[in-house]
Amino acid sequence: MHLPYLPADAPVLGDRKATHRAAPSRPPATRRRSTRTPWNRKNPYPATIVANTRLSGPTSDKDVRHLVISLGDSGIEYQPGDGIGIVPVNDAELVERIIARLGVPPDTVIIDRKSERTLREALTREYEISTPSKYLVDHIARRSLDPELTHLTSTDDREALDGWLWGKDVLDLLDVDPTLTIGPEELLAELRPLQHRVYSISSSPLVHPGTVHITMATVRHCSGERLRGGVCSTYLADRRPEGARVGVFVSANRSFRLPPEDTKAIMIGPGTGIAPFRSFLYERSARGARGANWLFFGDRHRDRDHIYRDEIDQFVADGVLDRVDLAFSRDQFHKVYVQDRMREHGADLFAWLSDGAHLYVCGDATRMAHDVDSALHDIVAEHGDMSAEAARDFVDDLKRTKRYLRDVY
Repeated sequence: MHLPYLPADAPVLGDRKATHRAAPSRPPATRRRSTRTPWNRKNPYPATIVANTRLSGPTSDKDVRHLVISLGDSGIEYQPGDGIGIVPVNDAELVERIIARLGVPPDTVIIDRKSERTLREALTREYEISTPSKYLVDHIARRSLDPELTHLTSTDDREALDGWLWGKDVLDLLDVDPTLTIGPEELLAELRPLQHRVYSISSSPLVHPGTVHITMATVRHCSGERLRGGVCSTYLADRRPEGARVGVFVSANRSFRLPPEDTKAIMIGPGTGIAPFRSFLYERSARGARGANWLFFGDRHRDRDHIYRDEIDQFVADGVLDRVDLAFSRDQFHKVYVQDRMREHGADLFAWLSDGAHLYVCGDATRMAHDVDSALHDIVAEHGDMSAEAARDFVDDLKRTKRYLRDVY
């Protein structure tokens, strides 16, 4: 595995002077941005990609990337826990297919109160075409009178509609009725604006000055005999090589900050959920933070999906990481996940919490975050000798005092 890009003047983990056990002679833990930059969602900075490296093993069925983005002379600053907003560009092949379906020239001029541009430009940079809007779904249902779609939109069964829409894009909706004729302006009126995507920052401003790193899973799947992909992840993985530019801005996350330097931190981040914790560990190491660190990480296979393995091992060797518990779900008959590792070490985990540790969770909101939360409640009840209600109050107090923080998506 290739180690991700580090600037030449970055502290080296192997140097004991750079570890969190050393006496701190560094900036104070709380830093305020000294200047406001003009770069934001409406005015992203045209940053240059310095590195675009595949972290997943060659036999993995995942494509996880480590990207290093230069902030140049932007003046952009960030803190560990923040996200970086990326402005995507739609896939050219899907754009051309939609234009062909509409049956008009690509350079058809679209005029509204704000601008004048071609249909191709509008579909490429301004509208969501990989995820159909509810407005388009309702519009196609009314125009096509397709029985299945009409039934789905006429009921309040959002789960059934979401299931039907899964994997479908705007072209799929247009093809519900191949005889249906829709004009360009009619279509655009039913589409949502193309939104930026936010990725957790996986770098430390102290260790990786002038750059921002992201850890990204490339979304790919096949549906309806067509290959599909995530709007932003495939844009970055497939069409933004080293040297290419991409629009960026910082998305501050003030509810996901490092604990005080003498406080223990428990970090639970399977898959790309490890991203902010890589940032946390580099930052705490550079600041000489004395609080112990415990990482729970996992994925499917150790030999294919153990991203940042070398860095994690170095954090352990340098005393930055005090504990690491790994869960690779497909390496044994019975699947094992991070919440299972939590339960195995429940007594120690509760002891850390009782000692004031902050607990962080990052990653999948659909299942992982719920399962981790359930495990946490069970651990508190069992090892704290509490009733279910008392355990719930304990966890609620962790949340209220900002000692249980989640960045899930």
